[in-house]
Amino acid sequence: MKMIIVITIVSAFFSNAWATDNSRFPITIQHAFGSTTITQKPKRVATVAWANHEVPLALGIVPVGFAAATFGDDDNDGLLPWVAARLKKLNAKTPVLFDEGDGIDFEAVAATQPDVILAAYSGLSQSDYDTLSMIAPVVAFPDKPWSTNWRSMIRINSAGLGMAEEGEELIASIEKDIAERVDQYPELKGKSAMFITHLDPTDLSVIRFYSANDTRVKFFDDLGMHSPQSIKDISKDGLFSGESSIEQIDMFNDVDIFVTYGNEELLAPLESNPLMSKMRAVKNDSIVMLGNSKMATAANPTPLSITWVLDEYLQALAEAARKAK
Repeated sequence: MKMIIVITIVSAFFSNAWATDNSRFPITIQHAFGSTTITQKPKRVATVAWANHEVPLALGIVPVGFAAATFGDDDNDGLLPWVAARLKKLNAKTPVLFDEGDGIDFEAVAATQPDVILAAYSGLSQSDYDTLSMIAPVVAFPDKPWSTNWRSMIRINSAGLGMAEEGEELIASIEKDIAERVDQYPELKGKSAMFITHLDPTDLSVIRFYSANDTRVKFFDDLGMHSPQSIKDISKDGLFSGESSIEQIDMFNDVDIFVTYGNEELLAPLESNPLMSKMRAVKNDSIVMLGNSKMATAANPTPLSITWVLDEYLQALAEAARKAK
């Protein structure tokens, strides 16, 4: 049964005085592991997993700690460029960065002494949730791991801060920005796109893709595009990825644009493969290779990255769309 997001705010009124009063508390948030009640305004905010820290940062709050970037961090400082820029704008130093290379560093999180831990977009296990809950109240994902879209990430995390109203304003601002930019690329309207996970040129016997449940795929809808019916049909409930034998390549002929990580070096084995080359999008060269650039990182949309890199992403998608037949 799909989890229904319920956010209960016990408050006499809304105000902008987040930093000075508790008028918006207590707050109870329902999620995949039950419910979390936050009794008073959190002063020390920690986040775990991918991008949750961008919500408080976008709302003007600097977390005491968050996960270090492990992909797309060109200068190896643990910060993606849009996060570094936001910290600079807030005149803030880099907080504690949690090394999550081997999973959540519970000791490091505990050492920051948080009042709340945000994880609306994450892959928390029950054990992870239980351990984190011994440190501070945890705002977890509403339904399935790694399936929270960018709007829900903002909505749930901002509610955990007692800033639900400001979260809605942030969503509206981003939506307006997206719409204005997408209007400049009418060729994208109605196009279908398949998002492939990392390709292995030495083994193309299996096609691995992000499912219709994944945030990268859901983002296509924001751009005037959509996930093809073939992907929807084979996307398993609750899973953010899937795979199919290359022998079934014909089922993906409803795909207009082929999006994947990697660089141009992958194109040759892709196009020379006797089966993969028959895929309509590959045959038309309607391919977007994300490489290891900031665009690759931001293809998984987050509150701060969308505005930062959207033009580059739209340009690449539009070029591929013009080749679609």
